[in-house]
Amino acid sequence: MQSYTIGQAARLLGVSPDTARRWADAGRVATHRDESGRRLIDGRDLAAFSVELAKGTGAEEDASHTSVRNAFPGIVTAIKLGDVAAQVEIQAGPHRLVSLLTREAVEELGLEVGMEATARVKSTNVHIDRT
Repeated sequence: MQSYTIGQAARLLGVSPDTARRWADAGRVATHRDESGRRLIDGRDLAAFSVELAKGTGAEEDASHTSVRNAFPGIVTAIKLGDVAAQVEIQAGPHRLVSLLTREAVEELGLEVGMEATARVKSTNVHIDRT
């Protein structure tokens, strides 16, 4: 299973590393240390936390309105495999994106819940790139 540093987790969650560190210190997301002493977050834990965080994110009155770019780096939060087709969900900060693609594409990309991926949006299609 892939693990993420505090800095990587912060980028995927759309917050500063200091904010991610404070959340970890407060126990909002579980961490462990690698052999060199760096704090890491398990990919599945980060996926679950990103979904929980997004549910609590509401539009604030003072928030500015901006257009969103076409690339959404995030973390895979769910994969539903059918015989031929698949559904992949990515949480990119407060944005939840869902892509329908072939099962073969999911397998070729080696997609798993908790791994980093980028959703690219063009018109009504969402394409998934493995990072």
